Amino acid sequence: MSSGPVPRYRRILLKLSGEALQGDDAFGINPQVVEKIASEIKEINDLGIEIAIVTGGGNFFRGAAASDLKIERASADYMGMLATIINGLALQSALENNGLPTRLVSALEVKAVAEPFIRRRAIRHLEKGRVVIFVSGTGNPFFTTDTAAALRAIEIKADILLKATRVEGIYSDDPRKVSGLVKFDQISYSEMLNRELKVMDSTAISLSKDNRLLIKVFNLQQSGNIMKVVMGEDIGTLVNQHGENDDQGID
Repeated sequence: MSSGPVPRYRRILLKLSGEALQGDDAFGINPQVVEKIASEIKEINDLGIEIAIVTGGGNFFRGAAASDLKIERASADYMGMLATIINGLALQSALENNGLPTRLVSALEVKAVAEPFIRRRAIRHLEKGRVVIFVSGTGNPFFTTDTAAALRAIEIKADILLKATRVEGIYSDDPRKVSGLVKFDQISYSEMLNRELKVMDSTAISLSKDNRLLIKVFNLQQSGNIMKVVMGEDIGTLVNQHGENDDQGID
């Protein structure tokens, strides 16, 4: 690890939604956005931080479309899993163009483009400095990619789950729809569930709560925020057991 300020975390899992990859476009992948994300990931990789990523697929397929097309929920979820593979491949290319070794790891079997998820192998990739991109969610319908992110973070023993969003953190309501809200600096898993806050689904929060997985919700659109989070700067919202700042990092 390079000299200078010490990162707060050794191993992170970054959750990137499909919407994060489309930027301001109405659909698909915005090349400039993906390149920006890749360059920021390169900066934290250079610090020796082990990085895993879970991709969403909402920029290509969402449940509302499935309802309009009269597609049953299980089939729609599998379609969404395929969308995450597309996003994973795009992100992999961008990262490798920045000189980062990567492994695309899929919960669904797609031998031509990704290796299957094997927990010990994924951890070994991280230990060797490779960026691991998890796609296809959990491989099961009825589970979101947020739940997949919590599950994979726990399985690889990540220090924290970083939930990248388009807002500054967690609010009592959607700040894009309601004005004058106050942002939480810290909030407990239980309060998240009790308030039914929609930043992450309840299964992901419950799984994190049971395993004391720290979650940081932050604004990805602000340049440099990934670095600020891993260095322990006070941005976004920390989700933990007590709603207090018990984030110990690696200090």
